[in-house]
Amino acid sequence: MSLACVYSRARVGLSSPLVTVEVHLANGLPAFSIVGLPETSVKEAKDRVRSAIINCGYEFPAKRITINLAPADLPKEGGRFDLPIAVGILAASNQLPEVDLSQYEFAGELALSGELRAIVGEIPMTMASSQSQRTLIIPEQNVEQASWVKHAKVHAIQHLTQLLPHFAKQQLLPLVAEKVVRPEQNQTGLDMKDVIGQPLAKRALEIAASGNHNLLFIGPPGTGKTMLASRLAGILPAMTEQEALESAAIQSISNVLIDENSWLTRPFRAPHHTASSAALVGGGSQPKPGEISLAHNGVLFLDELPEFERKVLDVLREPMESGEVTISRAMQKQSFPARFQLIAAMNPSPTGFYNDNRSTPEQVLRYLNRLSGPFLDRIDIQVEVARLPRGTWAKDSKDNETSSEIQARVERCRAIQLRRQGKANAHLDAAQLKEFCRLSADDNEFLELAVEKLGFSTRAHHKILKIARTIADMDNNPVIAHEHLVEALSYRAMDRLLRHLTSAVAV
Repeated sequence: MSLACVYSRARVGLSSPLVTVEVHLANGLPAFSIVGLPETSVKEAKDRVRSAIINCGYEFPAKRITINLAPADLPKEGGRFDLPIAVGILAASNQLPEVDLSQYEFAGELALSGELRAIVGEIPMTMASSQSQRTLIIPEQNVEQASWVKHAKVHAIQHLTQLLPHFAKQQLLPLVAEKVVRPEQNQTGLDMKDVIGQPLAKRALEIAASGNHNLLFIGPPGTGKTMLASRLAGILPAMTEQEALESAAIQSISNVLIDENSWLTRPFRAPHHTASSAALVGGGSQPKPGEISLAHNGVLFLDELPEFERKVLDVLREPMESGEVTISRAMQKQSFPARFQLIAAMNPSPTGFYNDNRSTPEQVLRYLNRLSGPFLDRIDIQVEVARLPRGTWAKDSKDNETSSEIQARVERCRAIQLRRQGKANAHLDAAQLKEFCRLSADDNEFLELAVEKLGFSTRAHHKILKIARTIADMDNNPVIAHEHLVEALSYRAMDRLLRHLTSAVAV
């Protein structure tokens, strides 16, 4: 046989499209050519494959070798095609036993000695291979993450020479066992009991966790804003295995090290305020996910919010609504999931304090105007974190609630929402809002008057309703009561601050 077909997979965003590696050996002057839109790293495979085959004791055919990576219009990159190319050459030159290669998929980078090196994107590849009901053969370094995919058939190899005994049924490769890690609920190591005082901020944090609402902390330095925000991930409901696999798949294509003991813990990403828009949403000629996709199913924390460039923050507006980001380039377009929970912290003025006589109302307003109105409109809860009153430090922190106690309440509240509408309250659409957030006639009139007087947008109106629905769920109340609505209206600290400064400047 001078023709062999071997299956592998490319990496395009989060998808792993099937690639057929066709190998043809023909008489003529020895040559080795690879076609099918290969990038430089794929073209260099011919040197790695030749050395690996020879150093493993096989014969490298002195013929005209043509490798076709189909489909021809799909870009191919990385060293993942080394192993399927080598297998195809050995099969076409009759150095492998008769075996049905159509039941297998191969991926792995070859060292010159024939050893296998790890590839990028093993989780999406394993998921796609499992759906195609084929057995995947990959390097042993990638097996840990591949074992998290349920019902996948995976073989791990360290060296090219392990394939011949397996196909000859002399020494079969064992199937990798499925591995499901069940870590403790809070793997962050940060506990709410360490936060002294700030009952209003803690209440807002619990509401945000219960309904998956975006949250903004406003207050002077040293009041605990960052400390509170860093503990949000520890009180969120535990991820399902499907959510964890989605997040792990994004990390696997981003070369982010995944800890086997914490892959079921929600991601917490905290980019520096010098981050560019491409760093946040993703980019590149071959689009790669950014911070908001790495925070998928988890938390994106933006500290010192006004220090971010305004255009950088504004690129978050669409993903905050849609839960995904689409990156368009001249050659291709990729969509990445970005269903993250935003929590931000900021000082109320450029000097950090409200009334220190170091900045005028005009300067403070100019500082706050770095945040656009449409961006602020997408933040559900805005709460002030005030300085601790005298005597707070003397109180015993042993009486503070732990993260696990708060998380238990959050999970009960989230379970109510999932039973009722199948999603968190923050993600209710217009029809569900009308169905599940009904108000009495008096409360409806009260809310409309408040929205009109305070100048809120329709989006802010809807967010107040969603927050009120979450507060009612925390009280296990099927109906939104007046006190729930009043509390939801109180979480608009940024709006109050801007109205106050605008009035002061106008005077």
